[in-house]
Amino acid sequence: MRKFVLLLLLMLAHAISAQQLYIRTFGSEQAKPMLFLHGGPGYNSANFEASAAQKLADQGCFVIVYDRRGEGRSADENAKFTFEETISDVDRILSEYKIPKVTLIGHSFGGIVATYYAQKHPEKVNAVVLVGAPISLQESFANIIERCRKIYADKNDQSSLGYMDMLEKMDKNSLEFSSYCFMYAMQNGFYKPGLITPDAQKIYDDLKKTPEYKYATQMTPQGPKGFWKNENYTSLDLSADISDLSKKMKVIGLYGRDDGLYSENQIEKLSKLIGKDHVFYIENSSHNVFIDRQDEFLKIIKSQI
Repeated sequence: MRKFVLLLLLMLAHAISAQQLYIRTFGSEQAKPMLFLHGGPGYNSANFEASAAQKLADQGCFVIVYDRRGEGRSADENAKFTFEETISDVDRILSEYKIPKVTLIGHSFGGIVATYYAQKHPEKVNAVVLVGAPISLQESFANIIERCRKIYADKNDQSSLGYMDMLEKMDKNSLEFSSYCFMYAMQNGFYKPGLITPDAQKIYDDLKKTPEYKYATQMTPQGPKGFWKNENYTSLDLSADISDLSKKMKVIGLYGRDDGLYSENQIEKLSKLIGKDHVFYIENSSHNVFIDRQDEFLKIIKSQI
């Protein structure tokens, strides 16, 4: 009997441990609740956590950041990497903090999570804020290749143009294809603004001094592999979902004009889906709007939510 009880306790302890997520909060629990959903898959909330979360809380918000299960600081060898699991975790977080209705801030891949959560539980969502979030992944990949081609053509870099030809012939739904697209985007500076403002430079410099910085550039490889295998996320097109959501709640988009992942045409399409007055196309900003133009990010959130 003792052995059985001991075994049961060990199994229970493991189950409880497996449920643990890295979560951090900022501000008063009585303030306006906001949940930040980080990018990836495979990344974490460290950049936002160390740079913008407290500033948002200072504006009268209760800000929750967390790392998705199996990613970043939420280590879990049993993570399933499915949207169903992720939605369940968001539910658990909202329940834990007794939040009946929340604003979801979805950065990059986190925008996909925010969209799917809001679609499933519109009664629990006040608004969805898409920050540099993809609408159609395949359109973004095509845009990356087109921009890279122009850069290489201007340099008369025939070797790199040859790699673009090879990339075009790959299976566009494959994880390898998306990984190469993102790699070339990074190599060509698509994630950085053309002109970094002094304020943004200071934030980036200060970020390097924080304990969170060691996680900011780390990637958990199981994330993209798992979500691709289980959800085929590289072929997703959320146009219909976002259009439908905009009829149920406020959906706003914050995108940097220097974000090389998205063309002006893609931003225009989003404007037609959610309304032009709900899309903010921000100068001197790339993928991390909440750092590159933190002033605008905070002002827009304050005025819109």
